[in-house]
Amino acid sequence: MGKKIEDFSKILAALDIKALNDMQQAAIIANQQHQDVVLLSATGSGKTLAFLLPVLQQIPPDTKSTAAMIIVPSRELALQIEQVFRSMSTGLKITCCYGGHSRETEENNLVEPPAILVGTPGRISDHIRRENITTNTITTLVLDEFDKSLELGFQEEMSFIISSLPHLRKKMLTSATEAVQIPDFVGLQQPHYLNFLPAHQEQPAQLSIKTVLSPDKDKVDTLFRLLCLLGNHPAIVFCNHRESVERTGDLLSKLGIVNTCYHGALEQEDRDTALTRFRNGSTNVLVTTDLAARGLDIPDIHYIIHYHLPGTEEIFIHRNGRTARMQASGTAIVMLSPEEKLPAYISAGVEEMQLPDTYQLPEKPMWTTVYVSAGKKNKVNKIDIVGFFSQKGQLTKEDIGLIEVKDFHALVAVKKTMVSQLLQRIKGLKIKNQRVRIEVAR
Repeated sequence: MGKKIEDFSKILAALDIKALNDMQQAAIIANQQHQDVVLLSATGSGKTLAFLLPVLQQIPPDTKSTAAMIIVPSRELALQIEQVFRSMSTGLKITCCYGGHSRETEENNLVEPPAILVGTPGRISDHIRRENITTNTITTLVLDEFDKSLELGFQEEMSFIISSLPHLRKKMLTSATEAVQIPDFVGLQQPHYLNFLPAHQEQPAQLSIKTVLSPDKDKVDTLFRLLCLLGNHPAIVFCNHRESVERTGDLLSKLGIVNTCYHGALEQEDRDTALTRFRNGSTNVLVTTDLAARGLDIPDIHYIIHYHLPGTEEIFIHRNGRTARMQASGTAIVMLSPEEKLPAYISAGVEEMQLPDTYQLPEKPMWTTVYVSAGKKNKVNKIDIVGFFSQKGQLTKEDIGLIEVKDFHALVAVKKTMVSQLLQRIKGLKIKNQRVRIEVAR
């Protein structure tokens, strides 16, 4: 324990990171000097590593019990943290617990206690009540995006969890906003604050904000023409309601724009598939609610489109946090119908985009996502899938894109032109002596 910053060189090499940023270094030092730390930093600034490295400093390398717990507001964020920690190659076990999939699978994973437990408040409190978690060995607690957990109404579960951890020595809280009061049940003792938020929550300097005027109250036709103008650059379209997401996505599809929808009413597997299709290039347009505004593992985005005006300045900032990150540039486009005005928090005089009268559909994505009904729990990994698709499916390395292996299924990006041939060649064949279903992901 007590590693210095320079001792993390192997971990950074495993993550292909050359150096920690200022915020991450400050977080490590603060956690060495203070019992409780509150880290305020913008979405996409690297907060995950900023708390995982200090957590690692608190865990004996030969531990046989659960030493740290990380509570997050969403299953997507839990899975993202698990993935980052596994990529660090520490040799320590991490287990992820969240609703929407089998509790029994998690119970089996908890039989051998993980060094780190990450999960959502509801599922973790459920495991505690069922005595699946040994709580008296946990000494470190992280509340990641704690303001979002409070916003989603998890106060009762979080209070119960914290009251069930009798030997906590260290607490770390992270947030992308400072406009939230920390409840008493968290039990912070003289917390040390690290505020790396831009002054007054300013937008990044490299973010360009533009407007597009729609001649009609219904903006779908204007959105269609805008997406045609933007071409096949990745774009996220934010709507204020789930119903609007579905309607907008359906209408865009009918007009020839390949897109995928993402919102809280979708089943977990459908949410995973939607994000994977966006990440791997099977679609360049993600139509979503504010659920996608933070905490998701998605690449830097060229364009953020505010199809509906955000309810508050804070929501506007979080939506825009999906672009113009880590020195990259990006553009946020605010769509306005005739009766809508630019909110006061957006500077007057932003550039108005002019849409051409003629338009051309963007090129269709070159990738298609293929579903494989076997995953980690079936002892199937990326190497198995690449080997099977290459040898039996006769694909080259260039024909296979991003592969994401989940617990009981996998999603594979395959060149669109090769999908039909692949499915014919592997029909009825087994992966690692297992009969699996392989088809285009829906």
